[in-house]
Amino acid sequence: MARPRLLPLAGPLFAELLLGIAVGVVGTVLAARLGDRHGAAFALANQVLAMLFIFFRVVGAGVGVVVSQALGGRRRDEADRVARATLGAATWIGGLGALGALLGAAPLLRLMNAPPEVLPLATTFLQTLAPAVLLDAWNATQASVLRSHLQARPTLRVIVTTQLLHLGLAWVAMSEASWGWGLGLPGFALALLAGRVLGLVLLRQLWQQRLGLSTVLADWWRLPRQTLAPVLHIGLPGAAENIAWRMAFMVSVAVVGSMGTTAVATQAYTMQVMHLLLLTGLATGLSAEIVVGHLVGAGRLHEAHRLVRQAMGVGLLVSGGAAVLAALAGPQLLRGFTDDAAIVRTGAALLWITPLLETGRTFNLVLVNALRAAGDARYPVLAGAASFALVLAGGSWLLGSHLGLGLMGVWIAYAADEWIRGLLMWRRWAGHGWVPHARRAHRRLRHARA
Repeated sequence: MARPRLLPLAGPLFAELLLGIAVGVVGTVLAARLGDRHGAAFALANQVLAMLFIFFRVVGAGVGVVVSQALGGRRRDEADRVARATLGAATWIGGLGALGALLGAAPLLRLMNAPPEVLPLATTFLQTLAPAVLLDAWNATQASVLRSHLQARPTLRVIVTTQLLHLGLAWVAMSEASWGWGLGLPGFALALLAGRVLGLVLLRQLWQQRLGLSTVLADWWRLPRQTLAPVLHIGLPGAAENIAWRMAFMVSVAVVGSMGTTAVATQAYTMQVMHLLLLTGLATGLSAEIVVGHLVGAGRLHEAHRLVRQAMGVGLLVSGGAAVLAALAGPQLLRGFTDDAAIVRTGAALLWITPLLETGRTFNLVLVNALRAAGDARYPVLAGAASFALVLAGGSWLLGSHLGLGLMGVWIAYAADEWIRGLLMWRRWAGHGWVPHARRAHRRLRHARA
């Protein structure tokens, strides 16, 4: 079996992630045109949806790894069983998340401190969006399986098609001009649901046409425990890591909130630039996960080790270079968001921390995904928990608030957390602590074939 290549996977993944961010930006602009209350409601409802979707990581973090391992071990039958099983798991997790958004919209938004004038708008918007949690769970499962089969480009074409439909319908539905429908935020939600339904249909067609993988009705609700066990072995620690990081990050958000409105605005605008910078590391990490999974399944561990070193080199070079360019262009980039000289000056200074921050993040994203692909899923969350609590959360408070360094202190804590965890992951990888887990995964597939 020829080794799957990194670049043909990383390119479409980067484009897909970039498109997702672009859609979020356009949605924010469309909502803001309706008024500040609508813009705030849009942001808060989407934060709640992101929180609910974390629970899908229980399955989502494991399906791609287990399918990739099975394909690398020439166990196509096992890969298909896992794919069908995760559809059922997506139904249950996505369905519960959708129910939570529908019935718990107002309480969840109150937990986010939604202002009284924003709460009714955000509640209606979130309730309209609720079915998207289930649709996203189905679509993410199908897309992950396709990528594991190295079908990244066809998957990207589906994503582009659905997002274009979403944006086109949203533009018409939200517009109050004579040719628009004037539905406001619910119009954006309905447009999103239409795009997701189209995505569900197109991705299912790709399963049938590209993979020869058909489903029956029972596949969409069954939970075969034995088949899902390897997925949960990878997915549960992955979800725990995401939840722990988000809780620590929210502490840093609270620290920034205590600094006043100018600090919050500076953080928000600078984060928009940073979100673009992290795409390189994220795309490299996700594609490395797929390739390493294939190699582990095939028992080609030396190749997996070399692949990760190569991915690290490419990822660090590209992410570091992009961060330096963003720092050089910082004032111009930030003036696209605001004319406030104080915000531009502080934000531009923060962007000079991003070369250190983004190289550390790339370290993490490549190595954590590689460890997970090798079956070593628990180490990243166990090793990272202390850094989340002490460095990310505690460091943000200590440097930003207690020592009075402000936003610079918070961002220094971000960079320190990424590098500390990255070095811990590198020690694990370079020390071959992942090898017993990879061999165990390979043996599982070999014995199942026998």
